[in-house]
Amino acid sequence: MTAQKILLVILDGIADRPCDALDGRTPLQAAATPVLDRLASEGICGIMDTIAPGIRPGSDTAHLSLLGYPPERYYTGRGPLEAEGCGIRMEPGMIGFRANFATIDENGAISDRRAGRIPSTTPLCEAIRDGVDLRTFGVEIFFEPGAGHRAALALRGDGLGANVTSNDPKHEGFPPLQIRPMTEAGSDQHTADVANEFLRQSQEILLDHPLNRERKLSGLAPANAVLIRGAGLMGRFEPFSEKWKMTGSVISAAALISGIGSAVGLEHIDIPGITGSADSDLGAKISRAESELERKDFVLMNIKGADEFGHDGMAEGKRDFIEVIDGALTPLLARTDIMIAICSDHTTPCSVKDHSGDPVPLLIRGPDVRVDSVTAFDEISVASGGLLRVRGGDLMPILVDLINRSQKYGA
Repeated sequence: MTAQKILLVILDGIADRPCDALDGRTPLQAAATPVLDRLASEGICGIMDTIAPGIRPGSDTAHLSLLGYPPERYYTGRGPLEAEGCGIRMEPGMIGFRANFATIDENGAISDRRAGRIPSTTPLCEAIRDGVDLRTFGVEIFFEPGAGHRAALALRGDGLGANVTSNDPKHEGFPPLQIRPMTEAGSDQHTADVANEFLRQSQEILLDHPLNRERKLSGLAPANAVLIRGAGLMGRFEPFSEKWKMTGSVISAAALISGIGSAVGLEHIDIPGITGSADSDLGAKISRAESELERKDFVLMNIKGADEFGHDGMAEGKRDFIEVIDGALTPLLARTDIMIAICSDHTTPCSVKDHSGDPVPLLIRGPDVRVDSVTAFDEISVASGGLLRVRGGDLMPILVDLINRSQKYGA
């Protein structure tokens, strides 16, 4: 029997390096993972450089590569992809920024870059959309909330460039910076002028917004400023359905991943209760992925929480959440009719608290797969598997061939 469907599960940042707190083991090695281990033992395994050996991937460039879109050709910056994931329909030529709400104190300095991790900024975004007027610049703005304190900004108009700086000083205790052009091009100067005026008007709107008044009365940090970064020019993506001759969906709480999926033509599936953190409803995510496979050929599902523990340097927490993930994946054991690929998009070592260039573990399990001798899913065990060492750009061709949809190269 040949599988007809593909489920690609990306365990965001799950790979790691040996941790002192875990007696020199990685969180994957230290965790009890009977489901992942069984899937590995029933499939073929290997290690994978999602970009290339020694290259530290961003989540954006890694996911593009894993979907078969070489980042050196398609990647123009995180901002446009984040904007797409926040529900802004990005057209080629639009400029996108990542954004988040922050708190500025009475001296004009940033006291909290995440505005007390405010849970929702929808009314603030609405007020900014309604109140900011950039018509004198000939520019239309789009501003939408993301999860929690996050948001996205997009600009549409003639003569815009993407080579501009951020207003985020990256540290608290400093005032927001001026947006500046990074080249002498008039288009970049135009974007810098537009962005600075957007930020000025936004701050005036936020200063006395009812939600911020309520937060201050409750002793909470007001979300009275916007920080923007990651400017990029929206490019053109070959539709996934044309590139791989498959229909597909993306399931992710992270706006970035949803945006990448949407940009290439995958349908974004919104699921209540998924957060992108350790409190996410993983059961709902797995269940919806299975139902999506009833109507689609391909599903990309991102599970993110382990990455946060890596960034925070919490090895034990990462180990424990890996065990939660493993339990949630139990229904996949019964799915012998589909091709299941499980990997990470990058390594996030607790010792580094950031991404690294280490390869990530990969397993593929499904009908007709050549089963190797690997019996455990971790960074070391899978290296002896039948896939050996591959790159992220190899994954989709391998999966498409395994479901017998690849084209012959030559006569």
